[in-house]
Amino acid sequence: MTTTYYTAMTLDGFLADERASLDWLPGQPQDEDGPHNYDEFIADIGAIAMGATTYRWILGHPEATGGWVYEQPCWVFTHRQLPVGDGDVRFVSGDVAPVHAEMTAAAAGKGLWVMGGGDLAGQFADAGLLDEMITYIAPATVGAGRPLLPRRYELELLDLGRNRGFACARYRVVGRGAWAPTTP
Repeated sequence: MTTTYYTAMTLDGFLADERASLDWLPGQPQDEDGPHNYDEFIADIGAIAMGATTYRWILGHPEATGGWVYEQPCWVFTHRQLPVGDGDVRFVSGDVAPVHAEMTAAAAGKGLWVMGGGDLAGQFADAGLLDEMITYIAPATVGAGRPLLPRRYELELLDLGRNRGFACARYRVVGRGAWAPTTP
């Protein structure tokens, strides 16, 4: 069972712009059967974790996302009251470690997907619970916004491919390098 941060980012390293918008993403062309494609990835996912901003964006942009399409149980990390969407959605806050244990049990041997945002993925990494990252790097820049991973981590490149305009990279999370400070 692997815990993977699977996401898309701009060439300058942002998940979303400074307004938390993903407007740069929906128009990007990709081959549905290309490297690290979504269908192959999601087929082996048994549980999902996401932050409140990602959850609200999915619910608020059904034209771009297809609405709530996840059959897997999903843990949404939040400190505020959020609307309940369709599906098995569980609102949580606090330490990611006990939630990871719940997700692992619910996933029944399948992988875990840390969907985003970057700070949530960083919390999983800080707890030693993030195994890999798969990033679709888009041919777009936004100049500022929410970074891919607002932490200093050493990664090992495992695979690199091209999916139309995207560079697709899969990394193993090695850990904090000697050059990284001990606090996030």
